[in-house]
This record gives sequence, structure tokens and C-alpha cells, in this order.
Amino acid sequence: MSFIKEFKEFAMRGNVIDMAVGVVIGAAFGKIISSLVDDIIMPLVGVVTGGINFTDYKWVIQQAAVDSTTQQVLKPEVTLNWGNWIQTVVDFIIVAFCIFVAIKAINQLKRKEAEPTPKPAEPVPTKEEILLTEIRDILKKDK
Repeated sequence: MSFIKEFKEFAMRGNVIDMAVGVVIGAAFGKIISSLVDDIIMPLVGVVTGGINFTDYKWVIQQAAVDSTTQQVLKPEVTLNWGNWIQTVVDFIIVAFCIFVAIKAINQLKRKEAEPTPKPAEPVPTKEEILLTEIRDILKKDK
């Protein structure tokens, strides 16, 4: 089997196409959630925390080297941006929660669709039917 033919079979499998669609939709969903976090949730968190912007917090490991005559930066400062890391962790938690809620809602919809309609209960046999069944079983046994 040629390499190109094998690749074509691989690429045209249903699972690969489904996965590609999932990746594209996931990327779009990620943008929606990022916008939710950046434009709606974090401003509210900022109001609650008194306008604190975590991305501004950092630990300066080495100061920037600046030429005193031209004020040109010769060597930029080296920082540990712990505030940006906290912001990213908070964003991740919010995104993970939103995805969890969305998947939970989808699963509940699937469960409702998949629930089979209950079969009607079989009627309880009468005493006469039970007696006839016993007689039939005895006759079968005697043969």
C-alpha cells in the first residue's frame, strides 16, 4: 500500500474528521470563554478586590541596566511575574468550571434523549390462567 493511499484512508476515517471538527469548535468555544473571563468576570473580581490587577505583581530578580546619559535600556530587568501566573490560574479555574457546566448540561440532554419509553406492565395472570399453565406443564412433563 502506498504512503499516500494509506494517509488518505487515515485522513478520511470518521474519527479523524470528528476530531478535527471538535478541535475547531473547541478553539471557538475557548475564545468565547476567554472573552467571558476577560470582559465580564475579571472586571467584577477587580471591583470586589478594590481594583487589584494581579498581572502587575512581580518580583524583580535583577534591575534593568539603563545608560545614564541617553536613558536607553541596555539590559532589561529580569522579573518573576507571579501575579500573571495567579491571573492565569484563576482564568484556568473559571474556564474549567464553564466547560464542566457545559458538558454537564449536554450530558443531561443526552440522558433525556436516551431514556427509553417504559414498557407497559404485563397484566397479572388470573387464578384460572395460573391453573391452566400448571396443567400444561404437567402434561408436558408426562409426555
